[in-house]
Amino acid sequence: MAGLSQTPNLKLNNRLLSLDVFRGLTVAAMILVNNPGDWGHIYAPLEHAAWNGCTPTDLIFPFFLYIVGVSIVFALQTKAADAAQHGKLLLTVIKRGAILIGLGWFLALYPHFNFGTMRIPGVLPRIGLVFAICGVIFVKTERKTQLILFWTFLIVYFLLMTLVPVPGTGYANLQPETNLGAWLDRTILGTPHLWKEAVTWDPEGLLGTLPACATTLFGILIGTWLKRKDKDESTKVAWMFTAGLGAVILGLIWDLFFPINKALWTSSYVLYAGGLATLGLAFFYWIIDVQGHKGFTRPFVVYGVNAITVFFLSAFIVKTSALIKVGDKKQAVLQYVYQHVFAPYFSPINASLAWAICFVLFFMLILSWMYKRKIIIKV
Repeated sequence: MAGLSQTPNLKLNNRLLSLDVFRGLTVAAMILVNNPGDWGHIYAPLEHAAWNGCTPTDLIFPFFLYIVGVSIVFALQTKAADAAQHGKLLLTVIKRGAILIGLGWFLALYPHFNFGTMRIPGVLPRIGLVFAICGVIFVKTERKTQLILFWTFLIVYFLLMTLVPVPGTGYANLQPETNLGAWLDRTILGTPHLWKEAVTWDPEGLLGTLPACATTLFGILIGTWLKRKDKDESTKVAWMFTAGLGAVILGLIWDLFFPINKALWTSSYVLYAGGLATLGLAFFYWIIDVQGHKGFTRPFVVYGVNAITVFFLSAFIVKTSALIKVGDKKQAVLQYVYQHVFAPYFSPINASLAWAICFVLFFMLILSWMYKRKIIIKV
């Protein structure tokens, strides 16, 4: 990671507080659903939909990519207005994207570093690739072009997935192993480099980058609206609620013939999740930044300002703990703690949830310490 800052001159309150809160809530939810005590005992809302459909868990990743889009506007808009800075700015964007991809690949390799079976797609690689693409789009294009690209990505992806015959299958389809995206991943990346749980397809595959970029462009469009100085706050919020509700409705209509599906990142899913994200951000913006109700924000802000840090560290700690064996059965240390501290005192599903909540609280303590000392690690 790059950009460690620890200085008394760092002004955290210059950030858009509602955006940090929304990001923090999203990342905390990501940590919660990624770290149950027992993967066999999870409450339904904390699991992904089996295929088509959308649970609260399915909203976490698109919410984060949407937030990336809003953040791009707040981070780059002033510099992007100066054409003389574009070259330097584009290099910075591409560098940050490459670092995110590199961090994802490090986690995929760690601790055995077997390049022959390393998963190439993944959450951090998708964030890095989408950030780089959309960052370049934001710097080099105007709002009208960004809006055109948003709809172009959604429509082109819909046409590819529903009309193009899949080689070896002979017809277009949206099934896990035989859709066009799965075929493309197997052809270009090879099955050893895909998601190990599925083997023959990957939920963060190559073709899905197209609609994932649309999710971030959605955030860019809303972020640009929020930054406008010719509109009062009430007007901004009213139009955000209108746009969010409209996107949800359009997503549900599109769902009738292009199902909402997180693994495929379908166009209907982009509109549905992006619409809900817009409603959520509008709510937080109105309550926190406009009305000034900030007393409840601290726990979420500490997660929000170091979002990538906590995501990386949580995965790194889990992988590292698997190397440390304890007890008579030589269990991984975290599993040993779960079996002896949580499992005996709760029902299986509640023990699993209690462990996940404690995991979130554990990192909140670390992040609170970092926040108190104004430590923000930026990629």
